[in-house]
Order: sequence, then structure tokens, then C-alpha cells
Amino acid sequence: MTQPAPEVNKPADDDQPMPTLLEQMGGVSGLIYSSVPVLVFVLANALFGLTVGIWSAIGVAVLITVLRVVRKEALQPAISGFFGVAIAAFIANQTGSAKGFFLLGIWTSLVYGGVFLLSVLIRRPLVGVIWSLLNGLGQSWRQDKPSRQAYDIATLTFVAVFAARYVVQKWLYDEDLTGWLAVARLAMGYPLFAVALAVTVWAVRRAKHRQELREATEETDEQVEARLRAKYGETS
Repeated sequence: MTQPAPEVNKPADDDQPMPTLLEQMGGVSGLIYSSVPVLVFVLANALFGLTVGIWSAIGVAVLITVLRVVRKEALQPAISGFFGVAIAAFIANQTGSAKGFFLLGIWTSLVYGGVFLLSVLIRRPLVGVIWSLLNGLGQSWRQDKPSRQAYDIATLTFVAVFAARYVVQKWLYDEDLTGWLAVARLAMGYPLFAVALAVTVWAVRRAKHRQELREATEETDEQVEARLRAKYGETS
């Protein structure tokens, strides 16, 4: 009688790799999708005027949202991207100027930069807080100074990114340089985000390494305590 073949152990859900920060934000496709409505708006506005530019950008945003839903990609970035374009288009329509399309992004950069800076000042760097929340981790890293400093550096990198975006794009907005506003929006998007993401990866790895060291130390202490209890228990 033949023995049944042994079952191959399937990895538990807990063993599945955590999605990366980039994946949680929509992945590379999300970054690409976010630039398409901007390009469409600028081109349509230059060729056919503001109204056509606004509706073209909204139409493309709708198509991208539907495409992402059909492809079963992350829904949150798709929805937030659509509303971002819709609000930008609304502002452009209300101001009657193409440069109004970029006003939301300009002021958003200022607000985000201020919030990230404040988080460092109150010793709760947002990069660490957000990463821990996204991955279901605790906040024990806040008690470890090197880990907190690493997240401080990553958070301050984002502060620098948002500050650079605000200063440059606000100046272009005041100078009515709509075409260059689009160039700055795209040029200061992926490259600066890549730098901030690289620093974030470094901070996460450093904090993870520190946590592993702490856990190893705590385990060693428990073993020492067990040996001491066994020793004094035998001599008593």
C-alpha cells in the first residue's frame, strides 16, 4: 500500500511579505497615472483653451480611475487621484486661469511640509508613525533614540521636498509661467520622491535592525533570569 504524498506546507498569511511603501501608495503605475492628467490639461489648454483643458483633464482622470478599478489595483490612490484632479480643475475654473490648476498642489505642499516638520518637533516623526500604522507595527521605536533619529532624518527629507516644491512652484505661479509650472510639477515629483523614498527605506531598515537587537537583548535577559532562578532554587 503506497503512502500518500506529504502535503506541501503552504505559507500562512502572516508569512506573506508586507507590501512596500511604494506599493501602498499605488506603485510605479500610480506615479505615472498622476502625471497624465497634468500633461493632458496643459496640452489641451494650450491648443483649445481653458474649458477644454479642464474637461480633458477630468475625462482622463475618470478613465484612469475606471482602468485601475478594472485591473483591480489599489482603489484608494485611484479615488484620491481623481478627486485631486477634480478639485484642481474646479479651482482653475473659478479663477478663470490655467495656473489655478496647480494652486491646490502648491498649498498642499506647504501644509504637508508644516505637518511633517511639526511631527519632528513633537518627537513623533510622521515617517515612522505612518510606516508603523501601515504595517501594523507598534510604536516601540520611539523609545529607541537611534531609531527615532533615523525617522527624524527621513521625515525632514520630506519636509525639504515639500518646501522645495512650494517655493519653486509658488514663484512660477506668481510669475504666470503656467507651462513651467507643469514642468516643475513633474520634475519635482518623481526625482524628489525617489530621494525621500530612499531615505525612508534606510530609516526603516535601521529601525528594524535596532528592534531585532533589542529583542535579542531582551531574550538574553530572560534566559539569564531563568538560570538564576534555577540556581537559587536548587541551593535553597
